[in-house]
Amino acid sequence: MAVLYGTQMAKLHNSTPVQLPAVSDVHGRVRVFNETVTLATQTTSDTIEIARLPKGARVLYGVLNTDTSLGSSTVAIGITGATGKYRAAAAFTATNTPTLFGVNAGVGVGTAAEETVIITIAAASFPGSGTLKVMIFYSLD
Repeated sequence: MAVLYGTQMAKLHNSTPVQLPAVSDVHGRVRVFNETVTLATQTTSDTIEIARLPKGARVLYGVLNTDTSLGSSTVAIGITGATGKYRAAAAFTATNTPTLFGVNAGVGVGTAAEETVIITIAAASFPGSGTLKVMIFYSLD
C-alpha cells in the first residue's frame, strides 16, 4: 500500500532541504470578518460591501444566515470583476439556518492584494425588512 501526501505534507516529507509550508496553510490563526446587513429592498443594481480582507488572507469558508427568506433574489459573494469568487449566484431561502459557502477555486488561496468582498444581487430585490448575516473565515498568519 502506497503512502501518499497532500501538498503541505509533501513539502515536509519529500523535499531536501525541507520546505516549510506558509503559516497561513499550516497552524495559521483563523480570523473572521463578521458582517450584518439590514434588509431594505436592496435592488439588483446594488452591491453590498461585507468584508475587507488583507493581502495574503486565505479564505477558508463563509457562513450565511438570515432571519427572512431572500425569496427569488440570488446572492453572489466575491469581488469586483469576480462576483462569484467565494459563492456563485444562488437563491438563499433557508431562515435561521447557518449555511456554509465556498467556491473551490477561491478558498485556500492567498489574496494577491487587499480585497473588498461584496454581495451582488440578481433576479429580484431583497425583502423590505430582516437581517442577513455574513461571516468570512480566513487565515493570515
